[in-house]
Amino acid sequence: MIQTGLIQSAHADLVTDAAYDFYGLRLATCSLDQRIKIWLLDEQNGTWSAEDDWKAHDAAVSKVSWAHPEFGSILASSSFDRTVKVWEQVLVSELNGAAASQAGPSSSRWVEKGILHEARGTVRAVEFAPHHFGLKLATVASDNFLRIYECYESPSGSPWQLAEEIDVNTVPTSSSPSFLSRAHTAAVATPTQTSSSAEGAPAPLIAQALLQQQSTSQTRPGIGNREADGGWCVSWCKDRYWGEVLATSCGVSGIVKIIQLSPSRRPATILVLDPSPAAQNTPSTEPSATPGQTEAEHPTPFAITSVAWAPSCGRSYHLIATGGRDGRVRIWKVKPSIEEPETGDEDAVDSDEGNRWSAIIVADFDQHKSSVGRVEWNITGTVLSSAGNDGRIRLWKATSGGSIWRPAGSIGVEQAEAEDKNQGEDKDVEMHS
Repeated sequence: MIQTGLIQSAHADLVTDAAYDFYGLRLATCSLDQRIKIWLLDEQNGTWSAEDDWKAHDAAVSKVSWAHPEFGSILASSSFDRTVKVWEQVLVSELNGAAASQAGPSSSRWVEKGILHEARGTVRAVEFAPHHFGLKLATVASDNFLRIYECYESPSGSPWQLAEEIDVNTVPTSSSPSFLSRAHTAAVATPTQTSSSAEGAPAPLIAQALLQQQSTSQTRPGIGNREADGGWCVSWCKDRYWGEVLATSCGVSGIVKIIQLSPSRRPATILVLDPSPAAQNTPSTEPSATPGQTEAEHPTPFAITSVAWAPSCGRSYHLIATGGRDGRVRIWKVKPSIEEPETGDEDAVDSDEGNRWSAIIVADFDQHKSSVGRVEWNITGTVLSSAGNDGRIRLWKATSGGSIWRPAGSIGVEQAEAEDKNQGEDKDVEMHS
């Protein structure tokens, strides 16, 4: 059984993102209405109540992300107004008298601690780094740049400084072509290069980025759709052992790049996840859970709009999930290099075929039959959820052996609508396998 809850009238417009805090007791939501809301869970009856609500940006808010609680109650938000803002929850008693009088009956208030405005396009994704790397933040925008910010004075939550600015389309490979395991060497340069600036007001970009038609991405002569050609998503590797590694997607090539950051070297691509049939043309790269798949099923690459790096939980490999505008949810099994991380011994990598990152597709689902907007793992990396334009949230889980992934259930919007009369109650929904 899947237990569901319903929050009535959460926002005045389309909800663009929702994120739980570390403990799962608070939920942050953002919307096209330019507002962020914080919801608090009542553990006694399972209902959610609004804890705070404020206008966060001058355009639609695209994503929200919680920092680890060791840094305090800190939230980051990205927006179509080309900015990222960092917010901190502080007690009213800590504010000055004027601010305290405006805070209302609440005992706390969210205060803007930083505004990051280096992006030259819509900021589509934002995510805090794992806490063991410090108070760091990754963002990706429609100008193709992956930006890493760091707060060197974490107790105060400010100031924030730009630590890295990476053009995802041109970031070099780590060493030899062997690092592009299961992908074309030329795949690094395949995404369409776009202008470094995005023109026009933020408002028209909303429809382009959130409701871009698939036909537009298939036939884009010339410059094409700048918003479609830009960055889409980013996700950090949760395992501390391998250092600062991220997965990000840019453009409509359908590939995901694994980028490694190092204090002693320039950022580099250590692996490219390419699902195209040509890149999966060797026996060792055939999916183990996609019988009957043919090249005809992937005639045209589509933008990867969501990527999620699963917690490792002691596994010797990583799991990365992707969702795209082709309606497919894919799970990649990624095996790191045999060599010790951060050794910098590139000659050893070139001389040994085994010393490289590699990946294969272990699951490929198309049940959504429409664009996939979000993929997300549970806390142990054993259950994957995906949300699509078909109005359903689908769950995927591996069999006992862990080698085959199968549908574990789904929740439809129509189920919530049918239960409107039971507002605030939790409901058990039958799994649909």
